Order: sequence, then C-alpha cells, then structure tokens
Amino acid sequence: MIKPLDDFDRKLINRLQDSLPLIHRPFEQIGQELGIEEKDVIARIQNMRDSGVLTRFGPFFDAQAMGGAFCLCAIAVPEDRFDDVKEAVNAFPEVAHNYQRTHELNMWFVLATETEAEIAEVAGQIEQETDLHVHCFPKEQEYFIGFRVMA
Repeated sequence: MIKPLDDFDRKLINRLQDSLPLIHRPFEQIGQELGIEEKDVIARIQNMRDSGVLTRFGPFFDAQAMGGAFCLCAIAVPEDRFDDVKEAVNAFPEVAHNYQRTHELNMWFVLATETEAEIAEVAGQIEQETDLHVHCFPKEQEYFIGFRVMA
C-alpha cells in the first residue's frame, strides 16, 4: 500500500524534477538547499521507491539527441497472457516504460535503439516472440511537461 506523501516529500520530489547537480555528492547539496542531511535525502528517496510512490528514479536520456531513436509502442494483449507477454517484452534491453492501460491497446512501452532502423527490427522481434502485433507511434512533435506535486 502506498502511504500518503508528507509535505517534505512533495518538496523533495519537486526539487528533484528541476535537476540533479552534476557533482560528487548531489544529495548533500540538495539536502543543504532543503535543510536536511544528505543521508535523509537518500533515505526519503529510497522510502518512496520502496513504497511505490516513485516507480523509477534515474536519469532520462534523449536517445535521439545522442544519435539514436525511440518510439512509443503498444500491443493489444489478451488479459490471460498479459503477465507472460510483459515478461517477454521487458526481456528486450531496448524496452523502457512498460505500462498497462485500460484500453484495447493495453500494453504501452518505449523502444530506444541506436538507429531508426532498429526500431522496426526490435518491434518485429517482439511480434515473433509474442505472436502479437506491435503498433509503433513515432514522435511527430516533442513536448516537455513539467511535473509538480501539490504541497
């Protein structure tokens, strides 16, 4: 069960959305900014990960900016096969952000590859592995959506 966030965790999440200092001890600097010890910043992040409040904590790399490619993909997975298909899809190192949705296309994930051509190759491999069609939705326009937790 996910426990409710306290005001300080909300402030910490919002601060982490701005950037992580590229220094030897970034959590020490963030702790100084927020008035707590480095170990407490780390413990709060770990507690939010452990409780499921944060499902991921790490850098976001723009594959296209580094010369690679990425694509949003979706599959219509029969409910009785969802866990098996999820395991098969997640076994591909190119797969990130795999989520279940309440929609005919109920599995959504991102493919990130070194080249544009590899998107189709990996999607084809996933189709062969799962015997399900992978719908690819390449990016037409990029948007940045800032995330803030209300305090």
